[in-house]
Amino acid sequence: MMPMRADEARELRRIWGGFQAARVLLTANNYRVFDYLKTPKTASAVAAALKTDKRAAEILMDALTGLGLLQKTGVKYRNTPLSARLLVRDSPRYQGDIIRHADILWKNWSGLDSVIRTGRPHRAAHEQESFIRGMHNLAVFKAEKVMRTIGLRGVKTALDLGGGPGTYAIEMAGKGVKVTLFDRPETIRIARSVVKKSGAKEITFLRGDILTDDIGGGYDLIFISHVLHSCSEEESFRIIRKSRAALNPGGRIAVQEFFIEKDRTRPVRSALFSVNMLVNTPAGRCYSSQEIGRWLSRAGFGQIQEKMREDTVLVLGRKR
Repeated sequence: MMPMRADEARELRRIWGGFQAARVLLTANNYRVFDYLKTPKTASAVAAALKTDKRAAEILMDALTGLGLLQKTGVKYRNTPLSARLLVRDSPRYQGDIIRHADILWKNWSGLDSVIRTGRPHRAAHEQESFIRGMHNLAVFKAEKVMRTIGLRGVKTALDLGGGPGTYAIEMAGKGVKVTLFDRPETIRIARSVVKKSGAKEITFLRGDILTDDIGGGYDLIFISHVLHSCSEEESFRIIRKSRAALNPGGRIAVQEFFIEKDRTRPVRSALFSVNMLVNTPAGRCYSSQEIGRWLSRAGFGQIQEKMREDTVLVLGRKR
């Protein structure tokens, strides 16, 4: 019998215990704790403002302090610089929407046992507003770098296909590109408010279903960001083929997805995101850049290349 190694047990505990810190942050965000701690306050004051139990609020804020999200001086708590930048609602880099979406995913992931048995998604909860605005929370940090990586020289017209909140459309419009943002009607409603707040011009909106409806034409560039992982392989190819038909001669396509190795086991974050797609969609998962590249080639694109951008990969092609 092999002796038990303490470091192995600790690593296993790190994995199974990871939910605890996540749940503390999700609950604190749900109660908007950070909005109340721009200035130092006692647990009693926060509990009164939030209409919660005082003991519970104190224990929660002690844990948030341990996680580095609050500072505690005596009996008073206040935000750390990180929380002030990212977890207060009026911050320009606010991340609370995507954290609220994670709380919804928590409920859906709780059905994973059933999903593994049936192969069918488990969507116990869904809330479109936090999901779409959460995508903006994430994309606002990298939109400029992504567009610089793609290169917009010579691009006069572009389609942001499945463009969500419009973060990338805003970036392209800021570079003088006339952009059409295509998405479902309920998403377009949210995107309009995000675009209006940004002050961006030269963005038009086209509502429809990406698989069945007309996406327009005459584009120099079609950008498809984090759309294919929600689709089956066959659906993904149909989207790419439809995109080729909508491009001008010599037009380009740029597909952005989470990077995953060819065997789809690394990085761990992407392998876990495939589980997220298992839980939330009938046929989605993370696709490797090799798979996406083959779809582009089969659809009639040439000059296919891959460009890494932090945790995502851009697969680029030009219409033959």
